Amino acid sequence: MTDQVRKSGAAWGAVGWGVGVLALLVALPLAASGRLPDRLATHWHAGSDRPDDSMPLWAAALFPALIWGVLAVVVVLTPRRAGAGRAAPGWAAAGLGFGGVTLLGGQASVVRANLDRTDWHDAGSVTSGVVGTLVIATAAGAAGLLAARRAPGEPRPAADGPTLDIPAGQRVVWLARTSNSWLQAIAALTGLLAITVFVSSLAGLTNLPFLLAAPPFALASVLVLGCSSVQARVSERGLDVTFGPFGWPTRHWAAEDIESARVESRTPAQVGGWGYRLSGLGTTVMLRGGECLVIHPSKGREFAVSVDDAERGAALLNSLSARHTTCRPHRLPFLDHHTDGLEPSSW
Repeated sequence: MTDQVRKSGAAWGAVGWGVGVLALLVALPLAASGRLPDRLATHWHAGSDRPDDSMPLWAAALFPALIWGVLAVVVVLTPRRAGAGRAAPGWAAAGLGFGGVTLLGGQASVVRANLDRTDWHDAGSVTSGVVGTLVIATAAGAAGLLAARRAPGEPRPAADGPTLDIPAGQRVVWLARTSNSWLQAIAALTGLLAITVFVSSLAGLTNLPFLLAAPPFALASVLVLGCSSVQARVSERGLDVTFGPFGWPTRHWAAEDIESARVESRTPAQVGGWGYRLSGLGTTVMLRGGECLVIHPSKGREFAVSVDDAERGAALLNSLSARHTTCRPHRLPFLDHHTDGLEPSSW
């Protein structure tokens, strides 16, 4: 999976989130228009449950959407103005998460407070809704920041020469990532459904408790998202495989516990589908058909992960395993012909 494709997937995710939030902000008051007064209470006295200002229904629907549109434009332009800086995308993701949840929660609280009232002066309190919204929005912003920080950076240049010497005291690290845009799209869709159900319940538009309706969609979104991307890392420690945008959960095999590693071509049909699969071939993390890095541990079943450049990862694992077994050489002979994609590190 190329860096360009990963960036494209992130861009589509941001677009989907932006459009989804915009649609919900406008749709919530319009969907409940038959149960709302002509003017909606939109502001409350500080420290009081009494409303002190109102807006027409159309303004209450469009004003938060306008704020969201401005915020989204600012967030989109920030990384471009930051140039090659790496901090801006993280804060952009945090801003989208925090801002979107805050506006949705606020809109839902306003609709609920005005629901079935004949006059906006009789609107109920929004205190509990606002407090709960800020807690969830903070968590969403932190999650966006963490996911952006774990996102892959720019690709490193390949080695110039055909060989790579590893001086004493240094190590060799191999890293590969793969993601599946279709699984990410499914995760986004189920996540949006969970948000829609949750916000509708919060606004009082449905009698179905959100604790019964939203969690199944939310759980499906989290599980699919966790299986939509994978990172494999080979180092002196052995093989580490991490899942999802947050790099959790993680599976680890020490180099001395891996008897052998190889490259094998597998398809979703062979392993029973996409994602984390258990079959007669062992465990396979299948995100795209083709070459997989396959390890045969000393204990347990074989494990395979579909990542690019699996041949070099397998070669490095075999050499590290042999070195741990024989307690010999600081030099890895196979690197004389396999250097691209390996990064010397001086931990």
